[in-house]
Amino acid sequence: MALFSAPALALAAEPTTYTGTPVTVGNGTAHLVVSTTAAGDPASVSVVLSRAALEGLPNAEPGRMAWEFTVPMPEDGPYTGFDHVVLDWNPAGHPPSGVYSVPHFDVHFYLITPEERETVSFQGADRDQALAPPEAALVPAGYVVPPDTAVEHMGLHGVDPAGGEFHGAPFSHTFIYGYYKGALTFVEPMVSLAFLQSRPEVTTAVAKPLRYSYPGWYPTGYRIGFDAGRDEITVSLQNLERFNGF
Repeated sequence: MALFSAPALALAAEPTTYTGTPVTVGNGTAHLVVSTTAAGDPASVSVVLSRAALEGLPNAEPGRMAWEFTVPMPEDGPYTGFDHVVLDWNPAGHPPSGVYSVPHFDVHFYLITPEERETVSFQGADRDQALAPPEAALVPAGYVVPPDTAVEHMGLHGVDPAGGEFHGAPFSHTFIYGYYKGALTFVEPMVSLAFLQSRPEVTTAVAKPLRYSYPGWYPTGYRIGFDAGRDEITVSLQNLERFNGF
């Protein structure tokens, strides 16, 4: 006896899109979308911002660098390895000065839970362990992980010093890997407000490490695009590849 009818099999072979609950950002909203292949595997994980989300954002305040907006994954979506996304809005940018000191979003795709993220600290008795550099296999070729990039409740940041922003070009977008206690705990497209406002359409290849700390689906590229019909901006991890672990 057949377990599935022919129409059911055809339906199962269609790519599917899963949408998360929207959250308020600026004068608009942000939500997550997970798209699959026809085989049901994750193909992309995207943050979708209404254009109004780029307006009405908090201004810079003394003693405060960033505002966080936590965006949940779709509840019914497939396993990707990513637990949640945090948009960090930096109205005056952040160090290094003259490189990332423009208004921008850090789009953190976390592989750890919010509760685990709250324990990320570079203070106290286990500071040396917290600052432990990742092994070379977890760092893409050409990237560096300076110890002075450590941020509480976030991690160390692996950056590409070949990026144009390190050589006098205005910062527009880049891709960062994040670490804590030697483990790779997040990936991060970082995008300037000016670039998002320009109604962009760009897909950029991602330099990949030899392996990852957690099983999951990892990007080989990222896209920043504008949909005029929907009046939305998308920041997306693209062409996901599966990593099964050790």
